[in-house]
Amino acid sequence: MTKLYFCCRRCLIVLFVLVATAAWAQRTVTGRVTSSEDGDPIPAVNVVEKGTSNGTSTGIDGRYSIQVGENAVLVYSFVGYKSQEISVGTRTSIDVVLEPDVTALTEIVVIGYGEVAVKDATGAVASVTADKFNAGVISSPEQLIQGKTAGVQITTTTGNPGAGVQLRIRGTNSIRSNNNPLFVVDGVPLSGGTQPAPADVGYGTSPDTNPLSFLNPADIESISILKDASATAVYGSRGANGVVIITTKSGKGSEGIFELSSNVSFSSPAKKYDLLNREEFLDAVAQFGGDPVARDEGSNTDWQDFITRNAVSHSQNLSYSRGFGTGAIRASLGYENQNGIIKNSYMKRLTGRINGTKSFMDEKLRLDVSATYSNVEREDPPISGNAGFEGDLLGAAYSANPTWPTDPDFDAGTQRSPANMLAYYSSVGDIDRLLANISVAYDLTPGLTAKVTYGLDRSDGERVTLATGNSRGAGDGVENYGQGQLNEN
Repeated sequence: MTKLYFCCRRCLIVLFVLVATAAWAQRTVTGRVTSSEDGDPIPAVNVVEKGTSNGTSTGIDGRYSIQVGENAVLVYSFVGYKSQEISVGTRTSIDVVLEPDVTALTEIVVIGYGEVAVKDATGAVASVTADKFNAGVISSPEQLIQGKTAGVQITTTTGNPGAGVQLRIRGTNSIRSNNNPLFVVDGVPLSGGTQPAPADVGYGTSPDTNPLSFLNPADIESISILKDASATAVYGSRGANGVVIITTKSGKGSEGIFELSSNVSFSSPAKKYDLLNREEFLDAVAQFGGDPVARDEGSNTDWQDFITRNAVSHSQNLSYSRGFGTGAIRASLGYENQNGIIKNSYMKRLTGRINGTKSFMDEKLRLDVSATYSNVEREDPPISGNAGFEGDLLGAAYSANPTWPTDPDFDAGTQRSPANMLAYYSSVGDIDRLLANISVAYDLTPGLTAKVTYGLDRSDGERVTLATGNSRGAGDGVENYGQGQLNEN
């Protein structure tokens, strides 16, 4: 009994020491956060223990209280102010003075009727400039800001080069089918002009192409997002789903500057399904009561490997920029050849752009001229979400007999052979587009400017989709010569 008493006593002492140590390691830190401008308290400041999820926020009086561990570092942050990191040490009271982030507040954002500083904008707006664009190989303008702005969701309809894009600002706002925002390039709203989608010749259809694919990402200076009604009001009902304003680069520097860039990228399928090989397939046929001999065509084909490839893409850009007196000019040429990981998929884009600006009358009168020409050629494989029960190229690859040969003329019966689909199906589109504008602005008084803009958005495109008479599973057409469709816009 005595031994049990002393044992329990020792355990209680150890437990007391552990609890006391934990209590000593945790300390409560209190304080007040104020502004360096006027000394007023700042409510809703985030106070977080660095490296943890432990945090709190200041009250309306700017005061806070937080429990922190040993060797804690507190991070104080608030929109429009510079963040601060402070080591707690042995202190239990820390007062913090935050300084305004002048850079963030004076950043210029392009809106419908001009340019304003972020701090003066009354609507919900966001701007991403060239120095903050996503790095890497970028083939389309929306990829520059993907993940950069809150409330903006950017997805592509397929993985094909130049595929259609879905851009949602603060979710789905329309009961209609189209919820994409209005795109404005250098003050000119885009009228559409997307390349026609592949026609249905027995393999289903695909969504329209990316409306921004005609633009060279290397020519873009900034992208502004107008999110709410007050910011988009100048565009009327066209801006109901938000507005994306794209501003291109202009001439800079007193001396002529040539810039040349070249990129090469490699892509491959990130993951493949674990499908049956020849031996496993024949074992499965026997297991479910079939005749392995009748189903064995003698080959061992990995159809996923057959329809995919390691794709190599490249792009080249050349530009000349110069400022002279009260004017500036910039001209650029760009070429991109992007190949998809699915065979028979690619996008080739040739672009040319020129921007010019000139000021008169002590810079009260300004003339701006810009023009973009592009030619985009795309080929799409037979991939579709509405191909029916027989499936598209991907569906055929996942369900094809692995003992089939890769001969495109092999008779697969009622099923579709991926080799046949790649060999005898073609869908190639080509579109020429010209986007030009001229604007004249005059400063009537300080802060009041009159501006007139004339814009032209013209496109001419066509797509030829063919399935020849040798294409098994597609429509037979006239006299079994296959099917073909021509789409123009």
